[in-house]
Order: sequence, then structure tokens, then C-alpha cells
Amino acid sequence: MSTNAALIRPFRGLRPAEGFASAVIAPPYDVVTFGEARAMAIGRPWSFLHVSRAEIDLPEGTDPHDNTVYTKASENFNKMISKGILTRDPKPAYYIYQLKMKKHVQTGIVGAGSIKAYEENRIRRHELTRPDKENDRVRQIETLNAQTGPVMVTHKYDPDIRNTIDKIVLHDANCSVMAENGVEHSIWVVNEQNDINALNTAFDRMEAIYIADGHHRSASASRVAEKRRANKGYAKSAGMDESLLIVSFPDNEVQILDYNRIVHDLNGLSSEDFLNQLNHPFSVTALKNPAKPERPRQYTMYLDSQWYSLNLRVPPRVDNPVAALDISILTKQILSPILGIGDPRLDKRIDFIGGIRGMGELQNKVDSGTMAVAFALYPTSLSDLMAVADAGDVMPPKSTWFEPKLADGLISLILE
Repeated sequence: MSTNAALIRPFRGLRPAEGFASAVIAPPYDVVTFGEARAMAIGRPWSFLHVSRAEIDLPEGTDPHDNTVYTKASENFNKMISKGILTRDPKPAYYIYQLKMKKHVQTGIVGAGSIKAYEENRIRRHELTRPDKENDRVRQIETLNAQTGPVMVTHKYDPDIRNTIDKIVLHDANCSVMAENGVEHSIWVVNEQNDINALNTAFDRMEAIYIADGHHRSASASRVAEKRRANKGYAKSAGMDESLLIVSFPDNEVQILDYNRIVHDLNGLSSEDFLNQLNHPFSVTALKNPAKPERPRQYTMYLDSQWYSLNLRVPPRVDNPVAALDISILTKQILSPILGIGDPRLDKRIDFIGGIRGMGELQNKVDSGTMAVAFALYPTSLSDLMAVADAGDVMPPKSTWFEPKLADGLISLILE
């Protein structure tokens, strides 16, 4: 058993009052544009988008990082609490959060993850973050005095956690709501002490859990905790300011989709020259129909109204988990030397398309003339992600697309 401090603990969740979950539920703040958010909130005064994307309630063109946006978010958040739309549970609890997307089901535990564990790398990360995005979330958390965007993490399958979940989900959920995208979100409250003790014990013996989706939210929560520690006049409140709102799913249920690449131009090459250069590292085969890669280290490509299959002629020599990733190989063999792509986090000639949008989105981008070529990748495996995190390394940007995603508004963590 681990001798480290507590990894996850129960907390007093802030949740929609009975009958209001469907009015409150919103997609994560960072997966919708301003226009999409404003359209989704029409006729829905209690949509959590009024908190997570408060600029929709301000004049169009308002800078989303303007002080008025955070002030409006706080105003809307506090109104939802004062009107009883959101209510806080009377005592600490864990929560079971289940996602159903068509035939896929994943069921995890909502808890207050330890910021100390995050800083000690027991809550492990695998991505770099951008300061501007961190700054935005820091201001949001500080203004609301709450974390409202849950971080999706994953843990290695544990039978005791599974047994606790199986027992509780036999009963009706405390909340079950269908999101606009057809994903069903259900939550059960876990407040029996025996169940809480079982979950405490199961998580405490884990060496680590792994961030899947939410690196910026995690880093921002850590920064808020650090600032409050430094403020000697700040009154500690039940340790919640040292906590991170997480939902931890078992590794055998988490679903990673492909995360694909599109490039604006061929770096001055004609299509014929580009294909000739590809023929050295890859065997290039024309396809009759769009097709996703069927295995790791295979790629499909769309160029000039034609799909191709790309297969490496010689297996690459790799000496670390990052170099072994399909996206690292694509970058080393094509994106960098042939197409001249620099840092993909900064290079404006490359863009990224999540697999949830389908192969048709790649084809449309090229056919429209806005992009010259598209590459479809085999999804990164969770074992690859864990290997990178365990090595203390970081993955290339946009390496994983987790689906389905958690909703905003169904559970929040007040920092007091």
C-alpha cells in the first residue's frame, strides 16, 4: 500500500437541483466556439454556458479574457446558487459519473484529487500547457471560488472500485440527462461511510492516476492553490483549495479516438513531387474509398481528391515512449522534413481534427481548398499515454482525443 498522502477524497458537490440537470448541462467550455455557445444558450437561462462562456451575455466582440467576462460569470454562477438551481450537498461524498455514447459505457468516480499528489506526480500528466489558457482558468477559478470544469483522469482497473460502483448503480441515478450530442450523463451520490472508506483505501494504494483530458484545468488549480498558500492572510477552508475536481475512469473503459492532421500547403512541392518523396520512407497505395488506418504505424492520406494508404517500409528505430508514437513518426518522416512544419503548437500551417468529426471532415477541408493534404492516424493507446507519463515525458500536442467528454455544470467543487 502507498505511504503517500491521500490521493482522492470526498467533497460537498455543487449540483443541479432535482429537475434542473437538463436545463444546466453544457459541453466543456473549450470544445465550443463563441457562436456555438451563444446559439446553444438561446432560451436556456440556466445553461452553464452562461458561467463557462459568460462572454455570450456581453456585446459581441467582447474579449473573452476581459474583466467583464469573469465578473459576469461570477454574477451568473451566484444567481444560479441563490435561486436554488444549483445546490450544495450537506456532507462530503464521492459521486459515480457514467457516460453512455451509443454502445460505449464508462463509469468513474468523482472526487477531490490532491493538489499535493499532482505536484508530486501521482496525478500524472503527459502534455505541455499554454500560459494564456492557464491564466484564463486561474482567473475563472479565483473569480468563482470554485472549480467547475472536471478533469478526466484514468486509473488502472481496480476490482474494489468496480464492486462499489456495481452495487450503487443498481439503484436509480440521482441525476440522468441526455446531452444535445446524444451522450447520456448519469450521477449517483456515494455517501455511505463504508463505501467512502472502500474508495479511499482503493485509491490510496495506487501508485498513480493519469490525466486524460484537462491539463490546463489541472495546472490552473495548482497555481490557485500555490497563490493561496503564499497569502498568509488567506483562511484555509477544509482543504478544498488544495483540491482538484476529477473524474477517474478505469483504464479498460476509457475510449481514445484518432486525432488527425491537416496541412495548409505542400511546402512548395507539386503533388507529384510530394508523392515521390513519400515513396522513400513509405509504400504509397491509392485507395478506392476513405479508410482509417487499421493498425499502429499505418497512415491514410487525402491529396488531390484521392485517398492513399501509407505503410512504413522499414520499422523506425526508437529509444523512448514519445519517439514510438505514431504522431512522432509522422512528424519525423513527413511533417518536418518534407512539409517543413516546425513546432506544431505554434506553426499556423498545420491544424488538428478530432476523430469524432469523421473522415469526411478531413476530405472537406482539402476539397474546399483551405488545406492541401490530410493525414489520418491510428488512435494513440492508453498504454502509450501511461508509458509517456510514467517516464516523466510529454506527448506531442493533440495526440489524444477522448470521447465521450464530461459535461460542465453537473458537478462543481467549491473552494471552501
